[in-house]
Amino acid sequence: MIRLEHVSKTFQTKAGKVHAVQDVSLDIPEGDIFGIIGFSGAGKSTLVRCMNLLEKPDTGAVYLEGQDLLKLNDKQLRRERQKMGMIFQHFNLMESRTVFDNIAMPLVHLHWDKAKITARVNELLELIDLADRGDSYPSQLSGGQKQRVAIARALANDPKVLLCDEATSALDPQTTQNILALIRKVNQSMHLTVVIITHEMAVVKEVCNHVAVMEEGKIVEQGDIVSVFTNPQQEITKNFINTTNNARKIDELIEQDHPITRLQADQVLVRLQYKSANTADPIISTVSRKFDVDINLIFANVEIVHDTPIGQIEAIFTGKEADVQKALDHFRNSGVRVEVIKRGSLLS
Repeated sequence: MIRLEHVSKTFQTKAGKVHAVQDVSLDIPEGDIFGIIGFSGAGKSTLVRCMNLLEKPDTGAVYLEGQDLLKLNDKQLRRERQKMGMIFQHFNLMESRTVFDNIAMPLVHLHWDKAKITARVNELLELIDLADRGDSYPSQLSGGQKQRVAIARALANDPKVLLCDEATSALDPQTTQNILALIRKVNQSMHLTVVIITHEMAVVKEVCNHVAVMEEGKIVEQGDIVSVFTNPQQEITKNFINTTNNARKIDELIEQDHPITRLQADQVLVRLQYKSANTADPIISTVSRKFDVDINLIFANVEIVHDTPIGQIEAIFTGKEADVQKALDHFRNSGVRVEVIKRGSLLS
């Protein structure tokens, strides 16, 4: 559906050149919900604006349904852009227009028949559960309701792609969940391809099928969401994932020299991460008996990511060095990702 090939974008500022996007290649399948995550300044918003040519890349190619947008004239590009709706963090609604008129705006610009506009707007008001608020003004709506109106406006002319630039960043957690549920609903009911730009891994985990991680204008890691969560390759990806679980807390406790993380000479602190194939197996007790190693669980969690159970455990292993090593190797051979966080003096 969307393909980027070696896309780069540079801005000239008073401080010099800023390489916002550097040699990015992506392939976003039709019907997918694809997340692009990065910290502030990573280049993700510039990248999504390159997808619909609100920002024209300096180099590279941008394809929509096999058509290279950079080779189109202005009239052709306007026509192709109609296939892509976009929503933003701050809604960008016209305060002087009613909810109905805000949603109708792109259809008025396309010179739709009035009766057809009315039918389409009413259909969208039903979709976003605001059927009774068509005569309201944005100032009378909550943040979540404003974003629903922005989504309806982006969907007005039945696009094939919805681009979401930090669309939940201004919302509270519960409202964020509701908006993500709506995005999932329109993805499925309208067969939309959705691209979500965010700095929140919890958003990616909740709704995306695939994710790309950006750092300093580059894609440093990408893949399906379960694979990335269970086996992150880059430190920045691990840091993002740790914001959604207890791993960061363990690191903080180690820095504070908390008693729970202090180790005896024959102990090692380990993080184990596993997915559905292992969640039902009594692997902890099996390893403990087989290798004569005591395993003390500090934190344990099982969560569901796209219908796949993913477990994470932080535990202290106690035993002889050879036995502990055999136990860790057994976990690895069983498909469990093993990360040694801290070692006692005998095992260092």
